[in-house]
Amino acid sequence: MKRLALKCARNAVGLGIGLGSAVVELLAAVLMGVVLLPLLAWPRGRRAALRPATAAARWFVRFEAGRLERFHDVALPPGYAGAHADADGDAQVLRYLALRWPLGLLGGTVLLVGVYGAGLAVFALVGWVFTEIDHPWQVVLSGFLGLFMLFLATQGIFGAATLEEHLAVRLVGPDQSELERRIEHLASSRSGVVDAIHDERRRIERDLHDGVQQRLVALGMLLGRARRSRDPVTAAELLVQAHEESRRALAELREVAWRVHPAVLDEAGLKAALESVAERSPLPVELAYRVEGPLSRQVETVAYFIVSECVTNVVKHAEATRIEVTIADDEKGDLVVRVRDDGDGGADPRGGGLTGLARRVAALDGTFTVDSPVGGPTDVRAELPCV
Repeated sequence: MKRLALKCARNAVGLGIGLGSAVVELLAAVLMGVVLLPLLAWPRGRRAALRPATAAARWFVRFEAGRLERFHDVALPPGYAGAHADADGDAQVLRYLALRWPLGLLGGTVLLVGVYGAGLAVFALVGWVFTEIDHPWQVVLSGFLGLFMLFLATQGIFGAATLEEHLAVRLVGPDQSELERRIEHLASSRSGVVDAIHDERRRIERDLHDGVQQRLVALGMLLGRARRSRDPVTAAELLVQAHEESRRALAELREVAWRVHPAVLDEAGLKAALESVAERSPLPVELAYRVEGPLSRQVETVAYFIVSECVTNVVKHAEATRIEVTIADDEKGDLVVRVRDDGDGGADPRGGGLTGLARRVAALDGTFTVDSPVGGPTDVRAELPCV
């Protein structure tokens, strides 16, 4: 009962604020109609007048979205109409405001009925207790009528609030096609993540089989020959070779472990991990790190693997002389990862390594582009949402 009363009070406050905004929106609509009416036959002037009108309408929609979230527990997603300026969104915004102000006036009327009913009930109670009653049945009837109007107004508050919520979701929320596109994108990105995991496992298996395992086999053969040798000098030489082979095997094992997930990424963060990539690269790597604030673990991991894989590809295939790595925030708050080299270009975005990176980026709902014309340069760019 307490929660219901609290919700009714919050909805009532929201409808009260909505009444004020509805009056302002009605006046703005009338004013804009007066301004646009003489410009109907002048397309250029009409478009010039519509620009500030749609900007104001988007501001009103953002205000209404905040009111609905604060008092009606309706949170529109980031892609709702009014959040971004485009032709379809402007049409939805204007349509919503055209229907919103009558609904706001309806909510205000419901509140006035509730206030009037409460006033009748309180007047009947005060009159019964503190004044002399000449017509008691009229006072009783007025009190019951006031309580009945208060009850209807309470139900009307919930009804008007529900209409407000449905109108906002229906007209300025994402349309059905957008939701279907989003579902398809999530399904494909999930499948891509599974494929990327399988590709990563196969790569680790290949690295262990072709690198570390071969080193360990050679180490075992050298130790076996040294054990069977009867010549101390030959045995010593074989032990020296075995020691060198063990050092190479350990280095390759560390390389494999580093490519799986570097410990420095967890211990010191993305910048330190990228500095380690630059130090280990045989080519000079110019690193520009311009990020304000902390990043999530998922974003840091994907950004690291983008840079690491791209640097590895440049060293192996591009015949480049230098690599530029830029990590920065953009105006939308996304993390932009860019790797550029001066090699001979011709990188295939459908190759295994770049496809795996594209899948990792898609799993975070980001964008991944590869610009690599024949003759170079190659420019790999990823935008990772940080929210």
